[in-house]
Amino acid sequence: MGKPFEANAIADQFDPFELHANLNKAFGLWQQFLLRATGASLKAKPRFSAGDLAFQNSALRWAANLVWHPFTIAQANYQLIQDQAQLSQRIGLQMLGFSGMSLSEESSLKDRRFKDPAWRENPAGETLMQAYLNLADYWKKLIKITEGLPEHEAQKAAFFLNSLVDALAPNNYAASNPQVWKMVYDTQGANLVKGMENLLNDFQDGELRIRMTDMKAFELGKDIATTPGKVIFRNPLMELIQYSPSTEQVHQRPLLIVPPWINKFYILDLREQNSYVKWAVEQGHTVFIISWANPSAEQAHLSFDDYLSAGTLAALDAIEQATGEREVNIVGYCLGGTLTGATLAWLTANQDDRIKSATFFTTLLDFSEPGEIGVFLDEPQVAALEQRMEDNGGYLDGKNMGAAFNMLRANDLIWSFFVNLYLLGKDPMPFDLLFWNSDSTRMPAAMHSFYLRKMYLENKLCQPNGLQLLATDLDLSTVTTPVYFVSAYDDHIAPWPSTYAGAQLFSGPVRFVLGQSGHIAGIINPASADKYGHWVNEQLPESAEAWLQAAALVKQSWWHDWDQWITQYTGGETAARVPGSGQLAALGDAPGTYVRVKAS
Repeated sequence: MGKPFEANAIADQFDPFELHANLNKAFGLWQQFLLRATGASLKAKPRFSAGDLAFQNSALRWAANLVWHPFTIAQANYQLIQDQAQLSQRIGLQMLGFSGMSLSEESSLKDRRFKDPAWRENPAGETLMQAYLNLADYWKKLIKITEGLPEHEAQKAAFFLNSLVDALAPNNYAASNPQVWKMVYDTQGANLVKGMENLLNDFQDGELRIRMTDMKAFELGKDIATTPGKVIFRNPLMELIQYSPSTEQVHQRPLLIVPPWINKFYILDLREQNSYVKWAVEQGHTVFIISWANPSAEQAHLSFDDYLSAGTLAALDAIEQATGEREVNIVGYCLGGTLTGATLAWLTANQDDRIKSATFFTTLLDFSEPGEIGVFLDEPQVAALEQRMEDNGGYLDGKNMGAAFNMLRANDLIWSFFVNLYLLGKDPMPFDLLFWNSDSTRMPAAMHSFYLRKMYLENKLCQPNGLQLLATDLDLSTVTTPVYFVSAYDDHIAPWPSTYAGAQLFSGPVRFVLGQSGHIAGIINPASADKYGHWVNEQLPESAEAWLQAAALVKQSWWHDWDQWITQYTGGETAARVPGSGQLAALGDAPGTYVRVKAS
């Protein structure tokens, strides 16, 4: 019998009999997977639609368009022949015994997929790697030949073809990955057995759900989402959490945080050392946060109107009951920021001035340039998604939304986990951010269809009176509330130039700040660590490029800058407020019950 496999185990002595036994076992598990996958595909209903075929059709149009660019293709062909010929020369010199003759180009050292030394220690692996990189460079040059295609068609074709090129990388296959060869030797094939066991465990309900992290490593309220507080209000759409004070005096005006309902709220309260909620409490804010319900088929009818009436407006009323304070400051994150913008416009139209300042985290209000996610958003694809939600019982499953975002960064968020779990046979590492990312939520069909059509396809929110909620026309240009926008330079979900366009829609004072890093790390950037800096510019020129050119880089977290800005609007000081001591009794401990509902 072989030794139990551990991820970092190294065999004391190579045993060919144990290797043979493990290879047979791994092959048997692979057969089980094929049988299970085949059975699932036979039972599944065929789902082909215009949306499903959109990318393939765009790729076909791109291929037909290449006919009109023979000279550019000839240049790319010549470069590929030259690169592969140079690789062949280096292989020949290495075989003749010339030392220091690397087969890989310097550029390959920067590719994280091939950073493991095994790629350069093994001549066959190094040859595979560089040959692939040459071919990938060739195809990426061809993919950029889009003159003559509509812009959206070109974007879809580029996404589809680049995804294919990335999927064909040699690191994604056991037979062409020297890391796997080395692991097979070191563990005598036990890594393949563990990899196939992982594959079978992750294939659930006819779908492969790649585990990004150990989902049993964290417990809500114990390891993450631990900031003390109480649920002080609940309706069918949301729970409102009030956090316990950590200072004797607090700011007069409470702080309401509106997170997106595409994900769960505790991205803002992961661990003590990176919790924005905990930090805001320590700065003297009476912090409230909305914890959205994870809707089921019974809530398919929930609309954007409901998220306004039973979400932000209901939260404002509950805060007044809980604290006696009518005036508040508000923070909206991503889709929660879009709702916050709509809330400001609705309140302004109804002559309600309860919100004294608004902060937007990576928020789109002008959707004219939605960024990379736009490849999934056109009429055929939205119509197909609406049909899928109808067939699914009236909601979009969280895994569908997560898969779309993961595909935008497939090498990091799909293939790297595929290799580690199923080829190298490693267990997923416990990581709070990936735990949160995997804890998905559902989207009610009525709301999500309205959001995709009215925001992304028609871009109505930024148009004066272009959108109506709760029988009120919305006009962001009438809003004079002071606003603070923080965006992220590397954000691929809410591109910062697009968020900058949204910041210019308001008529009141606007402060725009640009953080380093991306959609999550650019926001969850604790003041105690100052890992990423931010750019500031006291002016707000028309173009985002002009703003950045004149901006100054501050090598601190933007949390410091926001803390200074918000103090203008916090009012005086008052005694700390204990959750449940006002007119609303505590209904339970934070993080509440709604956040514990799993999409699966």
